[in-house]
Amino acid sequence: MDDTPRPLIDHLHELRRRLFWILGTWAIFAGIAGYWVKDVFELLMGPAIGPVRAHGHKLIVIAPPELFFTYVKSALLAGFVVSIPMTLYQIWTFVSPGLYKNERRFAMPFVLATSVLFFSGCAFGYFVAFPNVFEYFLSLEADYVTTSWTTNTLFSFMSRLYLAFGISFQLPVVMFFLALAGIARPEALARGRKYAVVVMFAASAVLTPPDIVSQVMLALPLCVLYESGIWISRVVVRRQSESATPSAAE
Repeated sequence: MDDTPRPLIDHLHELRRRLFWILGTWAIFAGIAGYWVKDVFELLMGPAIGPVRAHGHKLIVIAPPELFFTYVKSALLAGFVVSIPMTLYQIWTFVSPGLYKNERRFAMPFVLATSVLFFSGCAFGYFVAFPNVFEYFLSLEADYVTTSWTTNTLFSFMSRLYLAFGISFQLPVVMFFLALAGIARPEALARGRKYAVVVMFAASAVLTPPDIVSQVMLALPLCVLYESGIWISRVVVRRQSESATPSAAE
């Protein structure tokens, strides 16, 4: 840890530099996505376009600028997702001066693990969760009901689902750092499993669109991730004990 005191203005300048890199990277990738925005939009909407066509429907636009702003959202979402590794790296670089030397070695593992988990969460939402949720909604159709979705509404639903899974899949990383800091012991995490399940279902209700299918599709992977987090915390505690034993012997 760097114990040298730094004026507040230095921290603000450093924060500004990090935000510049984060927003700049996001803007660059969003601009690139904007150049091929129709292809990006079709890629992001892929799990919905096929079923919509299969059921003889079309997405509708009810306001002149709606499709334009939906394309803008598509480019921004694609830019945000692709720029996640840079965002995480800049966040770590900002907080690293306040860490001990042995803690800084987690920089690249943190960026790599968090990025992989975020992309895995988005991929789970894209390939597994949304197709099942959408097929369930389509199965509710009746002969006397005409089903129509606006482009903006469906895209907002999908993007919220993708981001909810991407963020929620960070649970093992959070549990790792809690165990590393000694805040959460694996025994306590295991004992609190039943309470954690309730919290995860409640969090799923907040993060996902307001339907029970989406909530369950998110809560179940979270339960698996929680169990993996308990295992990771046990590994962390065991290694801390092993490294502390030689020091105590000396």
